[in-house]
Amino acid sequence: MGITSPEEMQKIVRRIARTDPAFKLLIKNSQLCSIGSKRNSRGHYETLVSSILSQQLATKAAETIRNRVKTMAGGKITPETIAPLSASDLRAAGVSGAKARAISELTHATLDGSLNFHKFPKMSNAEISAELTALWGVGRWTIEMFLMFHLGRLDVWPVGDLGVRRGWERLHQLPAQIKPEELELLGAQFSGHQSVVAWYCWRALEN
Repeated sequence: MGITSPEEMQKIVRRIARTDPAFKLLIKNSQLCSIGSKRNSRGHYETLVSSILSQQLATKAAETIRNRVKTMAGGKITPETIAPLSASDLRAAGVSGAKARAISELTHATLDGSLNFHKFPKMSNAEISAELTALWGVGRWTIEMFLMFHLGRLDVWPVGDLGVRRGWERLHQLPAQIKPEELELLGAQFSGHQSVVAWYCWRALEN
């Protein structure tokens, strides 16, 4: 995972504000973007399992289910501890059938070596996405959040995320909802640091 220093991030946010002045006041009144600022204590596998479990759930509900699964796995979420758990075990913890299948496929791919996390630091976003989307139940949003918040990639533009679009609309006082494909094109002006722009779009909804 890349580490971005506060000094580097300050340069990036200043560049964003110069490129699009609509962000200037928000950046001034918000804390500095934290993407890539520290190493994630969770491993790649555990992070992806947690992301799968969190899909379409409120934070508290997702955390409850994750803790149940972790307890079933002996207190540690790894491929070796999750593999013995059956789909029925996972469903008893509150995991849906679809998510249980996704976790199973991720687990087997990790154990048989078809998914090699050690290669990820040297791989592009597109290459990582291609490997992960080959797994059943792992979609674009999960991969984008993994790239941004776990690997610290600054060049991810999650236009499929509703919060990013609503934040952009609020910042630019748009009279109508923006389409993902429209925002995709607008992101080109922030090449290399779209993740930071997305982060501030989320902040726009909080302020």
